[in-house]
Amino acid sequence: MASIADYYAGKSVLITGATGFMGKVLVEKLLRSCPEVKALYILVRPKAGQSMQQRVSDMMKCKLFDRVREDNPDFHQKIIPISSELTQPGLAISPEDVEKLTACINIVFHCAATIRFDEPLKHALQLNVIATQQLLSLAQQMHHLEAFIHISTAYANCNRRHIDEVIYPPPVEPKKLIESLEWMDDGIVRDITPRLISDRPNTYTYTKALAECVVQQEQGKLNIGIIRPSIVGASWQEPFPGWIDNFNGPSGVFIAAGKGILRTMRANNDAVADLIPVDVVINLTLAAGWYTAVHRPKSVLVYNCTTGGINPFHWGEIGRYIICHHVMSTFKRNPLEQAFRRPNANITSNYLINQYWILVSHKFPALIYDLYLRLSGQKPQMMRIFNRLHKAIGLLEYFSSQDWEWNSENMSMLMSQLTPEDRKTFNFDVRQLNWPEYIENYCIGTKKYVLNEDMSDIPAARQHLRKLRNIRYTFNTLLLVFIWRVFIARSQMARNIWYFVVSLCFKFLSYFRASSTLTN
Repeated sequence: MASIADYYAGKSVLITGATGFMGKVLVEKLLRSCPEVKALYILVRPKAGQSMQQRVSDMMKCKLFDRVREDNPDFHQKIIPISSELTQPGLAISPEDVEKLTACINIVFHCAATIRFDEPLKHALQLNVIATQQLLSLAQQMHHLEAFIHISTAYANCNRRHIDEVIYPPPVEPKKLIESLEWMDDGIVRDITPRLISDRPNTYTYTKALAECVVQQEQGKLNIGIIRPSIVGASWQEPFPGWIDNFNGPSGVFIAAGKGILRTMRANNDAVADLIPVDVVINLTLAAGWYTAVHRPKSVLVYNCTTGGINPFHWGEIGRYIICHHVMSTFKRNPLEQAFRRPNANITSNYLINQYWILVSHKFPALIYDLYLRLSGQKPQMMRIFNRLHKAIGLLEYFSSQDWEWNSENMSMLMSQLTPEDRKTFNFDVRQLNWPEYIENYCIGTKKYVLNEDMSDIPAARQHLRKLRNIRYTFNTLLLVFIWRVFIARSQMARNIWYFVVSLCFKFLSYFRASSTLTN
């Protein structure tokens, strides 16, 4: 049987969402590990003020492609952009381009989707369901199509606690929902959305479940595979550790914690933080494309691409790996520039304790800092930043406070089908993942690739943290003096309690010194 790289040699591949985070990694991996691939056709949406060609050119200048650029400086010649718009009929692909694609495409990777949790239902339905329908319709016209791989999410069925590698019945028939919402205005749809999504937390997970149903309906006509990644994070190994290019999901949380803005977060301490590195997802995706095309399974194979059941990593104090500890320690060794406060976040599952820390550690310092900005003639901004942070954290709370069990038998089966060489080149064995090392690389990646900070400026950033520490000590000392003057100095009972506590401390210190002397 041909290796994965040999299979993709001479093939023409269509990729949607290629300018997004996962899409870019998929393009890079195909070009680097399957150098004989014939062409990569990518659907690109022209943006206001930026042409399709400019978007693709900017993408290829990204540091992500440095390794490919070294091996093949002319790699861009294999990338063929196709103008497209997912919200338009027929994906707004011109008749000439449709003819070109139907004549040559061998594999389709459908990565495009809106990943916003608070997307209005109509828009999420258009991007995640209707666009998938239209791409499937286009795929059925392709004369040489061998595999159609759809990227879903492990949380498409998050209303269940145990999730097998099967497509579950949809919450509603997609066609009926689409027809019903067509005549409704946005206000009506917004009002009925909570009842429609029912026990799912947002429109993203709801529409991704509907999209899986739409894909399943075509299983008799196409060779289809579905990849369900959990929370996709920075790269683990490829093309280099820690590559990330966005603030989504854990990246924004890590940056907020590193900047000293995020001081508290509500999560279940013993819940698994089911992070999955982006290169693991892409390696599995390419392997699934190969397997689907070569073996042609009779039904849709679903791959739950998760870590929780294989190599768990916890949010808080329970378990072997503690996400909060590793993030804080990394950012103290490699601090972010111009931090608001020293990194020091805590995780709690208690709502009231979390609200207390939000008030004390978030809102109160933000008000003081905004007051300082007003007095110095600047525009206040910290309260606005904290409000945005609280909204983002609130959207993540559902996923950080619960646990799921994902079956991953198909993922294990696929791994067993690979040659030893392919297991190295397209590694998706998360048992090998070292979490402390990965989290450190992830945090450094947010500093280097998201915030574009220079690692040579770390000494200055450490000096800034020392300055913040001194400011905190000074503030705490002044606060203690203020409390003494206002409360303790005016009450005989308070003074007696204070003197009793201080005397106990001195006795303890004297005992400790005496014990140390006798031991020596």
